[in-house]
Amino acid sequence: MKTFNIAIVGLGNIGLEVYKNLNINKNIIQKRTGFKLNILKVSAKNLKKKRNIKIPKNLWEKNPLSLAKNKKIDIIVELVGGSSGIAKKIVFQSIINKKHVVTANKSLISKYGDRLSVLAEKKSVNLLFEAAVGGGIPIIKSIKQGLIANKIFHVYGILNGTTNFILSQMEEKEISFRAALAEAKKKGYAEANPASDINGIDSAEKISILSSICFGCKILNKNFLVEGIKNIGLDDINFAKELDLKIKLLAISEKIGNSIKQRVHPCLIPVKMDISNINGVTNAIVVDGKPIGRTIYEGEGAGKGPTSSAVISDISSIMVGNDDFSFGHSPTTKKKLNIFNFNNHECKYYIRLLVKDKKGVLSKLTTVFAKNNVSIRNLIQKPKHNLSNIVIITHFTKEKNIKKILKNLNSNKENFKDVIIIRIRDEQKL
Repeated sequence: MKTFNIAIVGLGNIGLEVYKNLNINKNIIQKRTGFKLNILKVSAKNLKKKRNIKIPKNLWEKNPLSLAKNKKIDIIVELVGGSSGIAKKIVFQSIINKKHVVTANKSLISKYGDRLSVLAEKKSVNLLFEAAVGGGIPIIKSIKQGLIANKIFHVYGILNGTTNFILSQMEEKEISFRAALAEAKKKGYAEANPASDINGIDSAEKISILSSICFGCKILNKNFLVEGIKNIGLDDINFAKELDLKIKLLAISEKIGNSIKQRVHPCLIPVKMDISNINGVTNAIVVDGKPIGRTIYEGEGAGKGPTSSAVISDISSIMVGNDDFSFGHSPTTKKKLNIFNFNNHECKYYIRLLVKDKKGVLSKLTTVFAKNNVSIRNLIQKPKHNLSNIVIITHFTKEKNIKKILKNLNSNKENFKDVIIIRIRDEQKL
């Protein structure tokens, strides 16, 4: 019976959980794969750090890059994170030295995935990263294998548990963004520096990976709309309730001709839609394809348990040899597609702003919309201190028209303040 020797690089919460579960479940894995596994080496930045798991001294390797050249090692598990430094070096060097690689590193894959997949095919090894998207949801394997006979044209979902938790807390407890963020940090759902999450970067990296897998294209990791949730206020949450809508940070990608319409931004979605009721740190991903139609995947999007489960699933796939291409397509067949010009995007828009409660201001506001050919569907006005909180819902209009309106409103701060825009998701696509 063949034995696969494994090296784990990075022993944070995820790395330790992988180490623990590989040891606890090695007999189960052996029965299900027909192969033995053995953790031959581990490496971490701080060898002296106190850990709640005792690791034998003979397993430790001070220089992680030496593991890439160790002929006894079959699989390198990279759990350092980041798109540069030791994470990048160990993954590239491991593949060059014909070692299989498993990683949870979304930043690295979204930036270098195309290069790495070409290299992996050339060296006849696997590069797998199920844990990089959706935590414990087996979304990548489901698309690559379960939907292999389908032409996928649309994928979207809640890909970041931190922002979903924050928005859920704002709604449930009627608290501010700052208070909800503090609660997320307290519970360990948000990092000390949560910028990647709340600014939409984490979701952007994940949707870039999913787009490549779904549409067979090279990774599109720049020049698309990425907006976070830090400008969403409690007023927006409450207005959404009045309109039978909920606010969710969605990552969305569609194939339109030879272009990919890929973006990340807050959306207002109808409360009757299933995805509007995905709360807390839960992730949900929707895939539309032919002939299957719609499939929906839901589960824990982060945390050491779900992430380690996905990492070990990839290790097992390598052992049984049932996963060939990193992105579900041979790198030589992946097409270079363009990013859709988002100025031509059409939807209904929610625009909230504070105005001075005086005669003529409302007339000036509606004039701005009329001059830019944007039709107002609903207008709600509520007093707030010595100002008025106004919400406008537009009819379907193009993004470029809304940009002109925002420019006009923001240039007249004497009358119009704190302008917030949220796109309303087309009900037909939910």
